[in-house]
Formats: sequence, structure tokens, C-alpha cells
Amino acid sequence: MVAETRARLRRDVAELRWIARTCRLPPRVARFHWRARRLAWQCGDGFSLSSVTRPADLRVLLGVARGARRVVELGTATGWTAISLALTDPAREVVSYDVLSREEPQRYLRLVDPSVRHRIELVIAAGATGPRDRRPVDLLYIDSSHQREETIAEVLAWRTSLRPGAAIVFDDFRHPHFPGVREAIAELSLEGEQHGTLFIHRVPDRTGP
Repeated sequence: MVAETRARLRRDVAELRWIARTCRLPPRVARFHWRARRLAWQCGDGFSLSSVTRPADLRVLLGVARGARRVVELGTATGWTAISLALTDPAREVVSYDVLSREEPQRYLRLVDPSVRHRIELVIAAGATGPRDRRPVDLLYIDSSHQREETIAEVLAWRTSLRPGAAIVFDDFRHPHFPGVREAIAELSLEGEQHGTLFIHRVPDRTGP
């Protein structure tokens, strides 16, 4: 009984910390995450609870995405990040790739309005298969296998679709369990900045002087 009480207290403290961090997100995104997290607990969806993008990193990503009209995400997982990206700009389209067809994205898409859902396209395919059309991309967010060779292949597959000045954002940069991310960035000689667990590279804008 004592062990159960302690475990419950630890969970409650962790939830309060998560709520506090989520409050720093845009209001629509914060409300979605509160509802999604409550639903995840009700459904026993431990995968979503443990794999969702951290609030601090999501805040950075949404800041980088400001002004981006077409966003590609590699690694849909729960769908929470794709939904968050769509919620923050009514003109934004989000295309999210994943090699697995999961039930979680559809579950959480039902929490948002159809006006948001219709701007999110879920593609069951490897990110390295590249774009299916010639529409330019303003932001490429890579949160897939974290393996060196696959990450390199993904960047190369999408590189020609990125607008000048577009951003490539890599998740889990410097994560001790995923050395492939930083190895891929080094191999590709990409310059950029680390913000939290994210690495942000800007595509050179050659239209300037």
C-alpha cells in the first residue's frame, strides 16, 4: 500500500510538472494536449504518454515553424506533433510520414475540428521515399528511426523540395541512445544550432546579395 501511494504521488507530481510546462504552449495547442493526455490515461495509451514531444521542445519547434505554410514530419507516432503544428496556423498544411499504421493518430485527430483535420495528411511510407509531388516545403521535422544511414537518406530525399531559408529540425540531437542523429548531421556537414534536444539547420537562401 505504501509503495502504491508513493507511486501515485510521483505520478501526480510528474503530471503537475507536465501541466506547468504545457501552459507555456499556445493556448489551442495546450488545450489539445490536456485533452489528449487525459484520453491517453483513460485508454491506457502508454505509448503516447511516453513518446510525445516534450513541451519545451514542441515550443521551440512551433517557434521555428512560424510562417511555414507546408510542413513535413517524418515520424508520425501519436500524431500529437502534427496536430499541434496544424493548430498554430490556419493556413498551414502538415504531411506526416510513418512506416507503421497506428491507431493513435486517428484517435487524437478526433479531438480537433474538421477544419484542422483536413489540413493533416498521414502517409504510410518511409520518409526516405521522399516527396510525392513538387510542392515546396518550408519545414522538415525529422523524428523517425534516429539511425545514421536512414537520417542521411531522408535529408537527401527531401533536400531539393526545401525552399531557400527553410528549416530542417532534427529531434533527439545528442541523445545518448541515438548517436545516429548527430552522426548524420556531421556526415552531411550541416551547420545549425541546438535548442534543447533539437538541432535546427537553415537551408541557405541564395536569393540575397
